[in-house]
Amino acid sequence: MATNIAVRRLDLGYFVRPASETSGPQPRVEPVYAYLVRHERGLILFDTGIGAADPATEAHYRPRRRALPDALAAAGAGPGDIRLVVNCHLHFDHCGGNPLLAGRPVLVQAAELAEARRGGYTIDALVDFPGAVHEELTGEAEVWPGVRILPTPGHTRGHQSLVLSREGTTVVLAGQAYDSASLFAADHLARRAALDGVEPPLPSCPPWLDRLAELDPGRVVFAHDAAVWEPADAV
Repeated sequence: MATNIAVRRLDLGYFVRPASETSGPQPRVEPVYAYLVRHERGLILFDTGIGAADPATEAHYRPRRRALPDALAAAGAGPGDIRLVVNCHLHFDHCGGNPLLAGRPVLVQAAELAEARRGGYTIDALVDFPGAVHEELTGEAEVWPGVRILPTPGHTRGHQSLVLSREGTTVVLAGQAYDSASLFAADHLARRAALDGVEPPLPSCPPWLDRLAELDPGRVVFAHDAAVWEPADAV
């Protein structure tokens, strides 16, 4: 069911991904985006920015942060206005502002929370902080009218995306399901080729792309890429 939902991207800084992780000869500077969702029931925050990490992680990624309260203020909101938090996953660059939102429900896949609590996965203080309230999900769920959690495993086993059915189009907040819009576009097209009966070999695609296609996305946005995916006929 479509409803009146507005989305605003929040710039929460950037980090430098070293060449060893880029499949290329040079490092890459990547943005860190969160998304503020305005719904008739209140505000949802999808991801919360880069948390303080241990010295080794700081040196490895060299992050530069924009404070979450400042980013929210630029969007006409504050931490106290947020009703729900959704993290695509619990790495330190996606849940860094969670402790500023103590008492608010954090929607997370049970598999992701269990992995984070095993240690050596993220910064523990960003997960179980004073006042943390986790609502564990085990799969797809509609949390508010027009707001759906969709498991999109790959980057992590418990990765999830947020699907917003709003007037005019369906918007997918895909987090780090893909590092870039171009990588998502390539798999989307590979899926189409497979359905068209193109003979192998073809790239393998995550099974959840079938479910996403059923939801008919008109825009897909990402955590580490400013580019936006749209269907070929959208322009």
